[in-house]
Amino acid sequence: MPFELTILEWSAYADGLSQRADWLQWAAGSAPLPRSIADTVPALDEMPAMMRRRVNRLGRLACQVAYWCPPAAGAPMVFASRYGDADRSLALLGDLVQGQPVSPTGFGLSVHNAISALYSIAQGHCANTVVVAAGRASAAAALTEAAALLADGAAEVLVVYYEAPLPRIYAEFEDQPGCEYAWAWRVALPRHGDRVAPTVRLSADEIKSVTDTTAELWPTGLAMLHYALRKFASMRCSAP
Repeated sequence: MPFELTILEWSAYADGLSQRADWLQWAAGSAPLPRSIADTVPALDEMPAMMRRRVNRLGRLACQVAYWCPPAAGAPMVFASRYGDADRSLALLGDLVQGQPVSPTGFGLSVHNAISALYSIAQGHCANTVVVAAGRASAAAALTEAAALLADGAAEVLVVYYEAPLPRIYAEFEDQPGCEYAWAWRVALPRHGDRVAPTVRLSADEIKSVTDTTAELWPTGLAMLHYALRKFASMRCSAP
């Protein structure tokens, strides 16, 4: 079923790319793939220290962009990642192979919804949260979930997408370039006639096209961000 989304607000993080101006310059130029592992990860000062101790590298990226682009009060959230925290899962498998007891905390933090749960707890967020994994279509699936929530009556939805390269032992299964990155979008249904600052509008056909025709330069989720940022830049230039 066709749908259309408006991106009201956005944030993103990758190696050397944290400010909006940096991302827009990246998207306007040749848009090279960021380094696979970021030199630094966000400090995540917004999160209480005791909670922050449980958040690893990938979680810091995801939670940071969510803090930079917070949802409206009571808005549902969609978190999505193709692989999730594969490093934690691999470490648990290693413990099993070596006959070591599996840490209950490590197991709890390895499940696919752990990062969203930590953010929700820290924020006191009690609204609906959906966590998605759908292979190369994970970013498209996250936006489809957001569209369904909006159709069900939500005024806004926060979409958080995050990814990291697979551990080296799984490298043979990589079918796209990998790097650490995360982005967050506050999305809503288009509001025709509103005279507001330029916002990005994406249709289901555009989302499918990006997923199906992604160049080998970027993983699909990063290609989705690149496409949206180029649209955002063009709308800014054409705004009166």
